[in-house]
This record gives sequence, C-alpha cells and structure tokens, in this order.
Amino acid sequence: MAKPSKAVIGKTSAPSINIGISDKDRAAIAQGLSRLLADTYTLYLTTHNFHWNVTGPMFNTLHTMFMAQYTELWNAVDPIAERIRSLGHVAPGSYAEFGKLATVPDAPAKPPKALDMVRVLVEGHEAVARTARSLFPLADKASDEPTADLLTQRLTVHEQTAWMLRSLLEE
Repeated sequence: MAKPSKAVIGKTSAPSINIGISDKDRAAIAQGLSRLLADTYTLYLTTHNFHWNVTGPMFNTLHTMFMAQYTELWNAVDPIAERIRSLGHVAPGSYAEFGKLATVPDAPAKPPKALDMVRVLVEGHEAVARTARSLFPLADKASDEPTADLLTQRLTVHEQTAWMLRSLLEE
C-alpha cells in the first residue's frame, strides 16, 4: 500500500494518487473500463443509427424503443469515463481509439431490416455485458467498490435490454 503523501505548500504539480488502490491495479481497471466505454459508445452509435433508419410495420415501437435505449447509453458513457479519470487515467475519446478497444462491431453500412436491427442490438448488449462482467475480478482484487458498483449497474441494464429485445424475436 502506498504511503500517504505529504502536501508541499507552493507545489504546482498534482499530488500522486493515493486512494488505496495500487498504480498497477488502477491501470488495469482503467484499461478494462476503457474497453467498456468503447463498447458502450459503439453500441450507442449503432442504436442511434437504427433509431434514424428503422422502417416497416414496427416503426413506431422500435423507433421509440431505440430512442430510450440510445438515451440510456448516452447517459452511461460519462460515468464510465469519469471513473477512468478518478483512477488517474485518461479516458479514450476518439473514434480511432474506440475502434481499437471495442468488442462491439460498428453498425452495418446499410441499415438492416427491423428485426435484424433487433438481433444486432441483442448481440451488442450481450457483448457489453461480457465486457463489464470480465472486469469484476480486477475490481474485486483491488477492493474497488465504486467500479464494482458501476459494473453492476451496467450489467443490469445490458442484460435486461438484451432480454427485452430478444422477446421481440420470439414467435
């Protein structure tokens, strides 16, 4: 465990981070959260794309559902990025970085049919859930309860959303 730092009057640089999580563990957790951020942002873009481009007999239902989902995803990116910053690391914030980090594929170039959109989103939410779940061992090892809480919140949303979307595909 790191020793408490001594404040130096007149010192202009930021003090080292001493929150009870080692530098190595903070870096590993921040890297995992960066993947979660990239997955969340990529899924947000796909969901918003589908909101704009859905057609067919389920238009109203899906247009409204996709709006609720992309709004929730948009509201999720900030807490993930801020947790990365709280751990002392820079949050990724470019399409290039997200493309390297994301496990969720980018939206198809040509918008698919409505029910294929639903299938793509089911797969996306399940992928984000897997990314979030994979970070628990790191958070647990470091006793990083704020990250574990964030992951629990994200898992709840993604698993529930995947279930609701899958329900639309049942006959």
